[in-house]
Amino acid sequence: MEKNVKKSDDSIVMRIVRNQMFIPLLALAVLFIFNLIADPSFFKIMATTNNAGNSVLTGNPITILDMGSELAILAIGMTLVTSASGGQDISVGAAVAIAGSVILRVLRGGSTVPVIFAFLLGCVVAALFGAFNGVLVAYFKIQPMIATLILYTAGRSIAAWINNNELPVIIDPKFTYYGGTIPGVPIPTPFFIAVICIIIIGLVLKFTNLRLYTQAVGVNENSSRLNGLNPAFIKVLSFVILGLCVAVVGLIKVSRLSTINYSVVAKDIEMDAILAVALGGNALSGGKFNMASSILGAYVIQFLTTTLYAFKVEAAALPAYKAVVVIVLVVISAPTVRDWFSSLSKKLKVKEVA
Repeated sequence: MEKNVKKSDDSIVMRIVRNQMFIPLLALAVLFIFNLIADPSFFKIMATTNNAGNSVLTGNPITILDMGSELAILAIGMTLVTSASGGQDISVGAAVAIAGSVILRVLRGGSTVPVIFAFLLGCVVAALFGAFNGVLVAYFKIQPMIATLILYTAGRSIAAWINNNELPVIIDPKFTYYGGTIPGVPIPTPFFIAVICIIIIGLVLKFTNLRLYTQAVGVNENSSRLNGLNPAFIKVLSFVILGLCVAVVGLIKVSRLSTINYSVVAKDIEMDAILAVALGGNALSGGKFNMASSILGAYVIQFLTTTLYAFKVEAAALPAYKAVVVIVLVVISAPTVRDWFSSLSKKLKVKEVA
């Protein structure tokens, strides 16, 4: 009887450990406990008044929700690209600069131009650049990181060229709502935008075959073709969806300051987006994915970043700390390490039976 109880307990533990959400939830718990012990005031939330005279909430948890929402939106598109192509897009930071520059270019053309029109044009441009990356990957068979290196290198120059290397400023206070807060709503707007994006992608994955097709292409492109799919189209589509995510983040970024700094905006955000996908337990070689774990991974990455800032770690040193996380994730996900854990688990079970 005791052996049966132990086996059932072991099976429950193994199911929990093998669950894809385990790694991001574990990382979240570790960061939470660390901050709770090191500095309980880390979780303090205060009500203050912003420059516009509106009541808003401030504090590290609000910062995580605010800045992490940008990363969560990008993680949606990056997850699909990773799943379908077996690679990552390293040009999203530059693409954010392009989308933001397009939005500012349209808005500075006249005060009567609605923000939604500027945003939609930004979506079109970002989607076209996404399609460009997708075509290079799908039809020219170029590795995703190499293909997107083109836009990574030239993207910020293109963004500056769009506005003649000027720094346009939008004086309409309503434009700041998208990257700040709406009067009467103390929680940052980017969080609500991220929720909308999450709901949309959730409905798309539930009521369409996008998840199935993307995973099928990522697992075995030749088999998916034999089953009637068009792998090239699926790959291009995934890059286009990432482009739309980029446009949303571009709107948030330029709305925060009502202007843009081409060389700094969204700098290194592509690395955080890739890390969010990896932290979510998704294989960077493509195939099956869990969108929820990627989104959670994005907020965990922002949690880590905010923690490092709270402990006075310089911005230049942040990549070094994140590199440690990357190394741990890569080692854990390595086939050799997984085979070792599997064989160790089998040996322990054999000993228990004996």
